[in-house]
Amino acid sequence: MSHRVLRPANPRVVRCALSVSLSLVLFPALAEDAPSARTLDTLVVTADALDRDDSRPGTVSTATKTALDPKDVPQTINTLEMSKSKVYGLNDLSVLLDGTPGVDTTYDMRGDGILLRGFEADSNDIYRDGVRAAGQVRRSTANVDRIEIVKGPASVLYGRGLGGGMVNLISKQARFDGISSANVRFGSWNNQGGTLDINEVLSPQWVVRLTADYEEADSFRRGIANENRMVSPSVLFDNGRGLTWLGQYTYDQIHRVPDRAPAYDALPADVPHRIAYAHPDDFVEDTLRSARSVLDYRIGDDWSVKWTATMSETGQDFDHLYAGTYCGLDGRLLSTGRPCTTRGLMTFTRAWQETENRVLSNTVDLTGRLRTGTLEHDLLVGIEDSREQRNPDLSTSLASSDPSLAYPYGVDPYNPQWIAPKTPRGAARTSNRHRAESQALYVQDLMHLGDHWKVLAGARFDRFDFRTTNRITSQTRSYDGTTLSPRVGLIWQPVEAHSVYASYSKNFAPYGGRGLMSVAVAENAVFDEEPQYSRQIEAGLKSDWLDGRLSSSLAVYELELYNVRYRPDPENEPFTWAVRGSERSRGVEASLMGRLARDWYIRSGFGLQEAKVVEDKVTPANEDKYRIGVARRTGNAFIRYAPEGAFYAEAGVTYRGPVFNNAANTSERAGYTRWDASLGWRVMPWTVTLAVTNLTDTDYWRSTSMPGAPRTALVSVNYVF
Repeated sequence: MSHRVLRPANPRVVRCALSVSLSLVLFPALAEDAPSARTLDTLVVTADALDRDDSRPGTVSTATKTALDPKDVPQTINTLEMSKSKVYGLNDLSVLLDGTPGVDTTYDMRGDGILLRGFEADSNDIYRDGVRAAGQVRRSTANVDRIEIVKGPASVLYGRGLGGGMVNLISKQARFDGISSANVRFGSWNNQGGTLDINEVLSPQWVVRLTADYEEADSFRRGIANENRMVSPSVLFDNGRGLTWLGQYTYDQIHRVPDRAPAYDALPADVPHRIAYAHPDDFVEDTLRSARSVLDYRIGDDWSVKWTATMSETGQDFDHLYAGTYCGLDGRLLSTGRPCTTRGLMTFTRAWQETENRVLSNTVDLTGRLRTGTLEHDLLVGIEDSREQRNPDLSTSLASSDPSLAYPYGVDPYNPQWIAPKTPRGAARTSNRHRAESQALYVQDLMHLGDHWKVLAGARFDRFDFRTTNRITSQTRSYDGTTLSPRVGLIWQPVEAHSVYASYSKNFAPYGGRGLMSVAVAENAVFDEEPQYSRQIEAGLKSDWLDGRLSSSLAVYELELYNVRYRPDPENEPFTWAVRGSERSRGVEASLMGRLARDWYIRSGFGLQEAKVVEDKVTPANEDKYRIGVARRTGNAFIRYAPEGAFYAEAGVTYRGPVFNNAANTSERAGYTRWDASLGWRVMPWTVTLAVTNLTDTDYWRSTSMPGAPRTALVSVNYVF
């Protein structure tokens, strides 16, 4: 590993000027509160400080809440280092996860569109620094350092979930070994932006960091655009005697002209992919405000206690036209064949929404090591108190004849020209207030049974209380309950380089099995008071090769949601629920990461899965059919060549197999293969990268209503100081 010692002229002036300037441009109010910075006289920068060629994590923490060697975790975990993806301009979470084994992604205008091992995850199972970031919003990744994806149930440590797993976004934060950098980037579709990341050691006890990002871009689809802003100051204190404290605030704002397009089977077949149908008055705005405090105290050599307090607010406001139906020249709708009158024109539905989600979470974890007889224990005991609110106000033209929601004018699908503005929107047709409180106690023990065997066992007891109110009808319902979520895993390590494991875990989802804290309160606030449960059995092998330079994993699993709920007689007995049946996902996942040879590196993974409906009392014909939107094959592989010289290069392929669009499996969307490549030059303190996505300019559909982006280029310039 080579390095240079940099002594920039008057660095304090340069850093403070950059920090203040960008903060004033992005967030004038916040810039006034940004911490002042001072520098050390000498900064040592390693050659791989901005772009490590080996993507393997040293430890993982999401699955166990403690930093462990991946071979000590009896569950599949995928880690994505963000620096590798950012050079391609990939910022949407669903695009970043595309190709990860067992992960299905789709375009979702309102959320992230993510399924893990066949089950939805984007509204409930996305976390930020280990704290639930619930809600139907588009989440920014501007201040994310890496992403850890835990496959399968995670209720043993995190409470409610839909069973497929969880995605944890781990933020950049103040570090004593951190660096400072500046980045500018520009590319196709008027993409331009910049990042300023200042990490400043003030003293042996204090370090501060300010990360700010701005980006704006159009789309390959006409009339679509976005503008993203982010700022995140953080501070870390370490008294050198076992006490540390981290404080961080993050503000993200994403303003978009939305692309909520018609499905491809509702459009004439020859309509170009680059045509979009956003009205000039359409908009979506996602906002995140998050503050967290992490206080950690080490009690002797083997024990520590950590208190994590987090308060976050996420909101999504939008007003747009969406979907769309085409009335053919024969006077019939293309999608259904029903009669229509607007021949040759597309007509749309209008929707608007104002919603906010608030989460206040407090967690106290006690971790330590102890010995009982011949057994060694790595113990975790934690308590958690969480309070959530979700406040949606919305309306659509389908739900009401209110003329304020109507847009009666059709447009030519080949050349959409909007001839009138939207009318002022009227009152909300749905206005709900949801509240949830939960308290939990959990225990986890990693037991060392001699030199070759380990057992990871844990359980969590949850108590939850839920209340929902319809502000229009004043109807209110509430319920509470308790549940126990266990996990046990057996690990055999015959030699240090190999780990064989088998595990069992269970998951619960309250609110009638819904991941999103939202229920239909229009019908006397009807929801199921019984949770839905899922369970997983997994076995696998994790190995290191070539003296630890290469790592592989192989896992087989069966994940079952075994008590899907439904109402047998919704009209006469709306509050009576029963078990509709079960759904099951089975699969194999494999990955290979690390250094193949002297100058060659790989990061790759491949998954085979079969997610099916096992039993369906409502529609028995759907039994043994594949779940909607779940591919049977997913994978990616990137090869990186990084010799001693200044230049390096990378090429990779992302693959997703075909998926079914409907429960009856009569409509199938083709899969796709996408090639990406990048070429870089780095002579510290500079790194310049040219990255091309969809190198072969392949036409494909990410979802039924969104084609994949054509060939796209991005140039990134980084400077370390």
